[in-house]
Amino acid sequence: MVGRLFAASKPAPALAFVAILAICATLWAHAAHAAGDLASYLPKVAPGDFFSGADRFGPPQGDPPIVPVYRGDQLQGFVYLNSDFANAIGYSGKPIRLLVGIDPKGVLTGLKLVEHKEPIVLVGIPEKRILEAVNKLIGVDMGSVTRGAAPAPQVDIVSGATVTVLVIGDSIVRSAAKLIKSGRLGGQGNAATSATPQASKAIDPGKNEVRDWQSLVGDGSVRRLFLSVADINKAFENTGNAAAVAHPEEGDPDDTFIELYVADVAVPTIGRSLLGDEGFNRLAGRLKPGQQALVVAGSGRYSFKGAAYVRGGIFDRIELIQETNSVRFRDRDHTRLGSLAAEGTPDFPEIALFTVPPELALDPTEPWVLQLLVQRVVGARDKALVTFDVGYTLPDTYLKFQAPPTQPAQAAPASAPAAAETREVGTPPAASDEEPLWTRIWRGNTVKIGFTVAALGALTLIFFFQNILVRRPAVYVWVRRGYLLFILVWLGWYANAQLSVVNVLTFTNSLLTGFSWEYFLSAPLIFVLWASIAAGLLFWGRGPFCGWLCPFGALQELLNNVAQALKVPQYRVPWALHERLWPIKYIIFLGLFGMSLYSTAFAEQLAEVEPFKTSIILKFAREWPFVVYALALLAVGLFVERFFCRYMCPLGAALAIPGRIRMFEWLRRWPECGSPCQRCANECPVQAIHPEGHINVNECIYCMHCQELYFDDHRCPHMIQLRLKREKRQALSSPSMRTGGKGPATVITAAGKPVGAPPVDAITPPAT
Repeated sequence: MVGRLFAASKPAPALAFVAILAICATLWAHAAHAAGDLASYLPKVAPGDFFSGADRFGPPQGDPPIVPVYRGDQLQGFVYLNSDFANAIGYSGKPIRLLVGIDPKGVLTGLKLVEHKEPIVLVGIPEKRILEAVNKLIGVDMGSVTRGAAPAPQVDIVSGATVTVLVIGDSIVRSAAKLIKSGRLGGQGNAATSATPQASKAIDPGKNEVRDWQSLVGDGSVRRLFLSVADINKAFENTGNAAAVAHPEEGDPDDTFIELYVADVAVPTIGRSLLGDEGFNRLAGRLKPGQQALVVAGSGRYSFKGAAYVRGGIFDRIELIQETNSVRFRDRDHTRLGSLAAEGTPDFPEIALFTVPPELALDPTEPWVLQLLVQRVVGARDKALVTFDVGYTLPDTYLKFQAPPTQPAQAAPASAPAAAETREVGTPPAASDEEPLWTRIWRGNTVKIGFTVAALGALTLIFFFQNILVRRPAVYVWVRRGYLLFILVWLGWYANAQLSVVNVLTFTNSLLTGFSWEYFLSAPLIFVLWASIAAGLLFWGRGPFCGWLCPFGALQELLNNVAQALKVPQYRVPWALHERLWPIKYIIFLGLFGMSLYSTAFAEQLAEVEPFKTSIILKFAREWPFVVYALALLAVGLFVERFFCRYMCPLGAALAIPGRIRMFEWLRRWPECGSPCQRCANECPVQAIHPEGHINVNECIYCMHCQELYFDDHRCPHMIQLRLKREKRQALSSPSMRTGGKGPATVITAAGKPVGAPPVDAITPPAT
């Protein structure tokens, strides 16, 4: 039977897993080397796709390359790859690549999507629908846009694929603008022609005083955008979109729609004022040389994060723009803040700290824009949008200017302290450079780490002294329930240290793409838990995590305990069906693992089969389909204890595979276990004991209930027989027996059955 395949022999699953890993790694490596470039995509398209009547491509020109397109000997225009000129990173974390046709005057003439790994498109939104929205850019005169004579065009939003459509549209517009400005289209660009040296600007490292909120807002260190309900309605009216106008924002016109503030906290004065000295020092330790970080705070009825944002997602309502480059923040760039340190700061329901991703080399001395996207639902699958810009220019008080040299001979000598003048913002002090980021994070989480280590130490003592504890069933039950309650409330809901199969996929992906310990050390509790689980696998298999350290598992078991106390009927899955349901979780895990090699982002979305994010991390504050799914699994668990753990958990499957290499057998069995006695098999909460009597460690959660029975001389038939023999010996050796008095009269009943013998169902095998 299928279930027995996973329990047949210890080496088989491990060897199968290694073989699958090797095959997938080979395929992944082959795909990784097939890097996309312009020349590799040209064979997929025809010149006529971009220019009517065109019949051939010319040789690539320049760097980044552009390819001329001809009709006969007459130049029609050029084709280029959008990702060569502008950021095109989508939801998947991989570039969305398009070939773009543009004529010498800067008019867009054609678009061809040649590569993407967008999970949103893959899961059901037709690619054709996205292309229809983007194709509206064909015919736009980007030369006028670049000169400022016309506004930048906007693409229509496709509901459910907002990020994908926006990234495609933005990359086309910004790449075309960058190409035009370079002057490579034949004089249509706005490339600078003046060779006059310009004064250089840099952040003045000597400015690091602490200021209050009002002064920061007053001089532009913190920039503000205020939009009322009336402002939003008027903006949609100006778009001319009748459907959007027909769905106005309700409420008092003067009500606050959103009040948004933004600041560059990599600048010492601003960072120390808003984050405090300790917070700024931690941030400085995280930032790479030249990297920036922004604080964004908002209030009002509209969230700049987006109601649909969850871990693993992308912030689709704000975009950071500087010249032709732009980027949207992802969850890995985000840290939630509870408050700001500056004196007089208002209370904000949303405060986020974003580190600017490396793909956007933000120059803090030059102007940049945080663009807010406001969406309005106008149909079942349609949205309208308007954008508002929060322009940011760093006040001159934070800068130091250096006049350009008038003659080459007047350049500063090599011995001059040039490094101090050109030090880039975001570079921490020398002392901070010597200390890795992860050490700062660990030092800032000392209390949480201490509690976690103490809890792990307590669990280790429970396991090593389990025989002493399980001999006192009443004490053990409350120790276990108390520990599970601690794991659920503190480790899960408070510390958010719920492990996930995504951690396994990320670890594997890092081994293939460039492993870095610092990345994993930056999450102390997760790292400590994984380290302890790795050690636990050698001793006890997957049981320590699945049975004791998983907050969602604790939630399932505690709810089932309540259900049993309320006499909710418990359903025991027939053994024949039960062992056929076991492999489902292994199939789910292998499917996620294989998909992660193709697209980690898509695999993370599929990993929503785990309800951990909904029930533990977000505490059910999420869209209703996710909440309904999590509640449904918990509801089933009221009748079938740990239903999800048994049949669906991919993380449990991932841990069971290496758990086969454990070195010790801690769970004791009597020779009678399984033949004829079936008491442990009948009472195992997750049915991990075969009718033959052996324990399947792949499925065991190490709840130790079987060990309670093992030592209980009132429930275990073997122990009952030993107790009766002991009592009989004691009775025969008692003074009354030696003097001819009456001995115990209740040792044997009239039917010849010993008192305290096990009930009939204790030796009845499970139904097959």
